[in-house]
Amino acid sequence: MMLWDLAVPLLYLLVVAGIGWRVSRSTQNDDDLFLAGRSLGWSVVGLSLFASNISSTTLIGLAGAAYNRGIAVAAYEWMAALALVFAAVVLLPLYLRNRIQTLPDYIEQRFDRRARRYVSGVMIFLSIVVDTAGSLYAGALVLQVFVPQLPLWPTLVGLGVFAGLYTSAGGLKAVMLTDAIQALILLAGSLAITVVCFQAFDWSWAQVLAATPSDHLHMIRPASDDDLPWPGLLLGLPVMGLYYWTTNQYISQRFLAARNLSEARRGALFAAALKLLPLFIMVLPGAMAVSLFPGLERGDEVFPTLVKELLPVGLRGLVLAGLIAAIMSTIDSALNAASALTLYDLVGLENRALSQRSRLRIARATTLGFMLLAIGWAPIIRQFPGLFAYLQQVFAYAVPPVAVVFIGGALWARAHPKAAWSTLMGGHLLGLALFAFSQSGHWPMHFTVDAGLLTVASSLLLILSSRHYRTHAPAAAPQRSLLFRWEDAAANPDLPWYRDYRAGTVVVVALVGLIVWGFW
Repeated sequence: MMLWDLAVPLLYLLVVAGIGWRVSRSTQNDDDLFLAGRSLGWSVVGLSLFASNISSTTLIGLAGAAYNRGIAVAAYEWMAALALVFAAVVLLPLYLRNRIQTLPDYIEQRFDRRARRYVSGVMIFLSIVVDTAGSLYAGALVLQVFVPQLPLWPTLVGLGVFAGLYTSAGGLKAVMLTDAIQALILLAGSLAITVVCFQAFDWSWAQVLAATPSDHLHMIRPASDDDLPWPGLLLGLPVMGLYYWTTNQYISQRFLAARNLSEARRGALFAAALKLLPLFIMVLPGAMAVSLFPGLERGDEVFPTLVKELLPVGLRGLVLAGLIAAIMSTIDSALNAASALTLYDLVGLENRALSQRSRLRIARATTLGFMLLAIGWAPIIRQFPGLFAYLQQVFAYAVPPVAVVFIGGALWARAHPKAAWSTLMGGHLLGLALFAFSQSGHWPMHFTVDAGLLTVASSLLLILSSRHYRTHAPAAAPQRSLLFRWEDAAANPDLPWYRDYRAGTVVVVALVGLIVWGFW
C-alpha cells in the first residue's frame, strides 16, 4: 500500500467522524438516537439498507465462493431483492401505521409482551455475538491482509471504539448518513475491480465464457450440491431472507426511520435494486479470476489478489476505504439495534419517568457497553473457530419460527396471542434438534433445506396451537391496524405514476427474473 492508498481511507474516516459529531449536536432524545426522529428520505434508507448488509467478509467471501464454486452464491443477493419487495407491499404499512419503536414491539401489539421479550433476546444475541463481534474480528484480519504491519488487538479495538463513539453520539441518523456514504464507496471500489477484470478480457463477454469453467456461471445447482442445492434455494433461502430483511431489527429499523410510508417503500425498492448489483461487481470478478489467477489455494486470497495485481495506486486505497466502510456499516448498525432492543423491549425505557437528557444518557451508555462487550468477545472467536462457523448456520435454524410468527401474525387474523409463544418455543426446540443432528452427521439435509422444513413445522405449530387456544382460551380479535389489508397495497393518489411503488415493484421483480433466466 502506497501513501496515496492510505490517504483515501484516512479522508473517509475524517468525514465519518465529522458526520457523527454534527448529528450528535441535534440529537435531543432517545427517539432521535434510535429512530433518527423518523425524518429520513428514501435514498438514505435504501443506501443504508444496502451498506448494513455488506460486511468485509461479504466482499472477501463472495469473490472466494465464486472462484471455488461459481456464481450460485449470488442467489442470496437476488433473493434479498424479493424479500424487500415483500416488505414494501405487505409489512411496511403495518410497521409505520402502528408507530412501533422496535420490530419486536409489533409482536407485543399483535400477540403479547412475553413473545416480544423472547424475540428481542434472540435478536440481541445474534447482533452482538455474531454481527458485531464477528465483523470486528474478521474486519481486523482482512485489514491485515492489505496492511500486514497492523497489529490485531489495536486494530480491533480501534475499529470498535471508532464505530461505537459515532454511533452512541449521533445514533441511527449518524449511522444511516454514514451508511449512505459507505454504500457509495463500496459500490465504487467494487465497480473499479469489475471494470479492470473485464478489461483483462478485452471487454468481451465471449472471452469470459470461453475462459471460465461452464459450471461456474450457472446460478441453479442440482439437489446434490454441497453449497446451495435447488431445494434449499426454493424452500430455505426465502424464509431466511424474509427474516433478515423484513423482521430483523438490525436491518429493518431503517424502515422505522423513514419520514412516511411512501419514503420507506421507495427506500426498500431502491435497496432491492442495489442488491442486484453484487452479482456483477462482487461475484463475477471472483469467477473471472479462475482464469486470470489460477491455482490460488484459498478463496480468501481471491479478493486481495485482484486488488494487488490489477488495481493502480489510488484505486487500491478506494477499495481499502470500501473494506473499512463495510466493517463500520455492520458494526454501527448492530450496536444501535442491540441498544434499542434492550432499552425498549427489555427495560421499557419509554415508560420510565425520566427526563429526555437522562434517557439519552442511558441510551448512549448502553451502546458503549455493547461496544465493549463485542470488543471483548471478538478475540475469543479465534479460540473457537468451529463454534463461530456453526454460528453462521444458526440463522437457518433460529430464524424460521420468528419469521413465521411475524408474517403469520400480519396475514392471518386468527393467529392466537398465546400461539406465538408455542410456535417460538416449539420451533426453536425442533431447530436445536435439527442443528445437533446435522452437526453430528446423523442428518443428511443441507441447512437451507432444514430451514424450509423448519418453516413448514413452525407454520403448522402456529395453526394448530391457534386452533387449540381459540377453543380453550378465547381472545379478542386483533386490531385491524395490525393486519395486512389489500387497501394497504394501493398506491398513494397524490403521487405521479413514476413514483408509484408498484411500478418499482414490477421493475425489480422483472429484473430478478431476467437475471435468473440469464444465468440459469
